[in-house]
Amino acid sequence: SETAAVIANLLQEVPHEAESFTGGEPLLHAAFIRAVVEALHALGQRPKVFLETNGTLYRELASILDITDIISMDIKLPSILKQPVWEEHRAFLALARQKDLCVKIVISAETGEEEFHHAITLLHDTAPEALLILQPVTPYGGVAACPPERVLAMQAAALEQLRDVRVIPQTHKMIGQL
Repeated sequence: SETAAVIANLLQEVPHEAESFTGGEPLLHAAFIRAVVEALHALGQRPKVFLETNGTLYRELASILDITDIISMDIKLPSILKQPVWEEHRAFLALARQKDLCVKIVISAETGEEEFHHAITLLHDTAPEALLILQPVTPYGGVAACPPERVLAMQAAALEQLRDVRVIPQTHKMIGQL
């Protein structure tokens, strides 16, 4: 209730479209998110709920899907995680597709063609109406950027299966956040 009161005050002072829960991983705290949203409702506030997540905790999503309006999820490629989480993503997408859904894939020079195409096929088969954002990684800490020609080729390949695929660069380094 204390958190909801702070948020309610901010909602009145700052123009907003939605109340955002982001990470770390917010679905690790799904019960807290529900409690905050319910407390906001008790205060007469009904903002849209925007959830930004890694897209693997589908059981936790199911527990707050009814109070969530917008979902931004990452598809974590095996080259990033060092292990596949395809089935978790599939289960997550099956639920998330009921909402306003945006999916992001961070791509780097190390992104493999097979894993990229697997992700696109997964999205096509599970939530084809979702917006897909390809996000070229900012070179940092030994991670190499994906060449622009390859980024555009990946976008073109994704557009063969999906209706809306955009390329949006990471901006945190540009604005001094990394």
